[in-house]
Amino acid sequence: MITSSTVCRLCRSPDLRFILSLGKMPLANALRTAEQLEDPEPTYPLDLALCPHCTLVQITETVPPKQLFREYPYFSSFSETTLRHAERLVGGLIASRRLDGTSLAMEVASNDGYLLQYYQRRGIPALGIEPGLNVARTAREERGIRTLCEFFSHDLARQLRDQGQRADVLHAHNVLAHVVDLNGFVKGIGMVLNDEGVAVIEVPYVKDLIDRCEFDTIYHEHLCYFSCTALDRLFRAHSMVLVDVERIPIHGGSLRLFVQRNDGPTTLNDHQSPTVPRLLADEAAWGVDQMAFYLDFGRHVERIRTSLRSLLLSLKREGARIAAYGAAAKGTILLNYCSIGKDILDFVVDRSPHKQGCYMPGVYLPIYPPEYLQSALPDYVLLLTWNIADEILEQQREYRGRGGRFIIPIPEPRVEG
Repeated sequence: MITSSTVCRLCRSPDLRFILSLGKMPLANALRTAEQLEDPEPTYPLDLALCPHCTLVQITETVPPKQLFREYPYFSSFSETTLRHAERLVGGLIASRRLDGTSLAMEVASNDGYLLQYYQRRGIPALGIEPGLNVARTAREERGIRTLCEFFSHDLARQLRDQGQRADVLHAHNVLAHVVDLNGFVKGIGMVLNDEGVAVIEVPYVKDLIDRCEFDTIYHEHLCYFSCTALDRLFRAHSMVLVDVERIPIHGGSLRLFVQRNDGPTTLNDHQSPTVPRLLADEAAWGVDQMAFYLDFGRHVERIRTSLRSLLLSLKREGARIAAYGAAAKGTILLNYCSIGKDILDFVVDRSPHKQGCYMPGVYLPIYPPEYLQSALPDYVLLLTWNIADEILEQQREYRGRGGRFIIPIPEPRVEG
C-alpha cells in the first residue's frame, strides 16, 4: 500500500514545506518486460519537501520496501567506479583500524558483495545483509559472501547482537535514504556495533543535489536527502556521535560519515574531527534550514528540461540518430520528466545483463548491451548515468573514435566528443 504523509520522517514535525513536484512517475527501477508493455503501469506522485525543524529534505510518498527491493535490478559490481571506490575504502579501514581474522566487517544493503569481497580476500570475516533475493543470491553463489536476505532493522540487530555477531566496522552505503524507519534503523546500527566499532555511512549530499540540480536522483526509492545537520541530530538521538565526515565525489557528490557509539562511561566527543563542526557551521551559513536556499531549485529543474529537450529536438530536425546510455533509476526520472521517448531516442544500452532485453519504465525504450552502439552507430548518445561520465567515456573510446558524441544532461546539457 502506498502511503502519503506530511509528517517528517526524522523528527515527526507536521510542518513540512513544499520544494518541488516532479509529477506522477513510474517506479524508477521497475523495468518492463516485453509481456508487460500492454499492461497498465502504475505511477505515483513525486513531491519533495523540507522539514525546517530538523533540516531533513524528503519525499512525501512511501512505497512499501518489499515492492521496491525484493527483486532488484541494480548490481553494484557492474560499475568499475563503484568497485574502485569500495576497494580503496576497505584497504584504508583495514590498515587504520588494524582489522584481522578476529574482526567482523558487516554491510547493510550489501548488494552483490561488491564491497565485502575486499575484506574476505584479506582474510577478514564478512557478513552481508541484503533484502534483494536476486542480488543476495549472487553475493553468496558467485562471491562466497555470507549474506542474510533480510531488511536491516532494530529487531534484526538485536538478534545479531544476541548471537554474538557485533561489527568492528559496519558499512551502510546509499541505503539510509531508502529507509522508512530512520530512527529504528540507526538504533539498530548502534546495537550491532562493538563498543569501539565504527559505522561508515555514505549518503548523497543534499547541497550537491541542489547546487548541481541533480533532480533525477529524486525517485521513490530515495525517501530522504541528507545534510550533515540532519544526520548529526539523528545520530545523537540514539546515543551515537559523528566523529568524522568527508565530502566525496561519488554519485554526484556524497557525504562519508564515521559514526561510533557514545553510550559508555567515556565520551567520544573529545575525539571528534574538526571537520564535523566546520561542516555544520557551513550548513548553517548557507541556510540548511531555510526555504530560501531551496526555492530556486524548481526553476532550475524546469530550465534543464527546456534546454535538454530543445537540444535533442534540434538534433532530430537535423536528421541525427540518438540513443541513450545507462538504464539506471536516474535515467527513468530524467526521461519521463523531460518527456524524452521513442520520438527522440532509438534505444538505451546498459552493461548489466539483468537489464538487457527489458524496457525503460514509462517510455518503453528497449535496452541492449553497450556493444550495440558499435553496430547501430547513432550520432549522439544521451548519457543517463552522468555521475560516472569519465568511466563511460573511457569505455566507449571506439564509438567516440568513429565520430559518436555524448550528451551530458546534468548540471547543464552539453555535448562531448
